[in-house]
Amino acid sequence: MIMTKPVCIITGVGPGTGSALARRFSLGGYHVALLARSEKRIPKLQAELPDASAHICDVTQEGQVNETVAKIARDFGPPTVAVHNAVGGAFGNFLEVDPAILETNFKVNTMGLLYLARAVAPSMIDAKKGAIIGTGNTSAYRGVESFAAFAPTKAAERILLESIARHLGPKGVHVSFLMIDAVINVPWARKMYHDKPEDFFADPAAIADEIWHITHQPRSAWSFNYELRPYAEKW
Repeated sequence: MIMTKPVCIITGVGPGTGSALARRFSLGGYHVALLARSEKRIPKLQAELPDASAHICDVTQEGQVNETVAKIARDFGPPTVAVHNAVGGAFGNFLEVDPAILETNFKVNTMGLLYLARAVAPSMIDAKKGAIIGTGNTSAYRGVESFAAFAPTKAAERILLESIARHLGPKGVHVSFLMIDAVINVPWARKMYHDKPEDFFADPAAIADEIWHITHQPRSAWSFNYELRPYAEKW
């Protein structure tokens, strides 16, 4: 039975931004569809939220993305918002990295976005409304030496989003790229940067609030390139 709540699809639901997004959109009255590759990540979050569904989906597989989005639409209604938060990353310069890792990251970061956008766009075009958001970081704008297997894929993701935005904007669908210039406050990052003060980190809940804002911008004031960073971040 299709529900009457708007539907938000979130890929890459982990302990940081993905979970914070799920909580924020659930609080805002959405049915939240949680997508992750690992079945260990999302059942607990699904149980925590009043209206959420967990879906095991590898965004690098077009068939899985299509089947998952179709199931969500049948069970809960067509998506109003889709956030591509899934990310593949690795460290190393171009001589050190395994080329296969670059290819894998491209499949997650860029091809995953393409599959998701193609799956959700038709119903948004029909409705003449909706929002598709991609999350990224400064790697989308610069090729840091040790990000040789990561930065090219995030840059491609941003450019793909811009292409999608130019196509869907006139049809009433808002598309935006969120650049997070920060280390997000999650357990592994706190352990890695154990000597850093609290204001070094970006709060996932604050990031989620900004994505909520972007998806609900009035049509007369849409943004595409949107930047976030802690006040103490050097840039």
